[in-house]
Amino acid sequence: MTVRIRVETSAPYDVLVGSGVSDQLASLVGDDVRRVAIVHPTVLRERAARLRSTLLREQATRALDVHLVEVPDGEAAKNAEVLQYCWDVLGRTGFTRSDVVVGFGGGATTDLAGFVAASWLRGVRFVNVSTTVLGMVDAAVGGKTGINTASGKNLVGAFHEPVGVLCDLDLLVDLPSAELRSGLAEVVKCGFIADPSILELIEGVGTGAVLDPTSAILAELVAKGIRVKAQTVAGDLRETGGGAGPWAANSTGGGAEDDSGIGREALNYGHTLGHAIEREERYTVRHGEAISVGMVYVAELAHRHGLIDADLVQRHRDVLSSLSLPTTWAGAFSPLLAAMRLDKKTRGDQLRFVVLEDLGRTTILAGPDEETLRDSFAALAAPSSSPGAAR
Repeated sequence: MTVRIRVETSAPYDVLVGSGVSDQLASLVGDDVRRVAIVHPTVLRERAARLRSTLLREQATRALDVHLVEVPDGEAAKNAEVLQYCWDVLGRTGFTRSDVVVGFGGGATTDLAGFVAASWLRGVRFVNVSTTVLGMVDAAVGGKTGINTASGKNLVGAFHEPVGVLCDLDLLVDLPSAELRSGLAEVVKCGFIADPSILELIEGVGTGAVLDPTSAILAELVAKGIRVKAQTVAGDLRETGGGAGPWAANSTGGGAEDDSGIGREALNYGHTLGHAIEREERYTVRHGEAISVGMVYVAELAHRHGLIDADLVQRHRDVLSSLSLPTTWAGAFSPLLAAMRLDKKTRGDQLRFVVLEDLGRTTILAGPDEETLRDSFAALAAPSSSPGAAR
């Protein structure tokens, strides 16, 4: 069964979730296109070639140039050198504004491909064909594109929406278990910030069903995560605040900002520390693993500010641990604190964290003191202690 999820932004588009939906790429490319660039990682070289062949076969009645643009795997693709290489390919092949870029891969690949499309001729059309759980529920939807710099992750980029997104569940079959788990961290995030039924579903079934790429359970979780992302970005595409949906905070306390809703920033739950971990580990840690630790961290931080109780902190640990995602971190805090100060949510010298004030209700905690920041981090190294015990 194919699920169609509408992203109601100023330029609405559909996300198709189901088995075999990558076959619908030709309909998204359109009939007025002369050239298509499929940006793909090395690991998907053979699948990208098959996708190219399928597209050419379905468009056999007209001349169509389909170019494969191979880039490094994972975060290694998200830098200025690879971006320049992609521009060079588009220049050599004569890409115009009527042509299309296709991002075929996980979140790092679609981030890069989207930025290539956003920056070439100040914006050409692009389509995302996501091949990982993480890419499907996070990077492929929402129009955030970009690359990393030496200073941090995703610091250079643009908002540029795709004309459509294809989430082909058949492409998950060969995905390593660790990658499935990493992607599910973003699904769990959606459960905590917006849709608790996600948590209930994970808690109510065996881990085997959740991690089975052919299961209806995983398909349902992916669709639920995408719906949260779609509704959030529809209300606040450019992350200016407000309009994030029924889970946005209305009143806050304990040092948190008083706002009518934090909008798209809610999707950064767990990402402030998570991105810092990724940077300090030179992107050798999977994104979802870093975000898993980051979610436990902000849960501890919110508890210390009286926003959530110890049971909700423990629920973070229990759900994430059930998926064999990390909930502790043994590294030093000082370099992570320095990296967090470069986070996109930071204003001046004031750190800002997305936190919960209740299950499904997010707010911004602005300017927590360093002692509390360090205390919350210390709790990550003491899994046997009760949440919030170290004060």
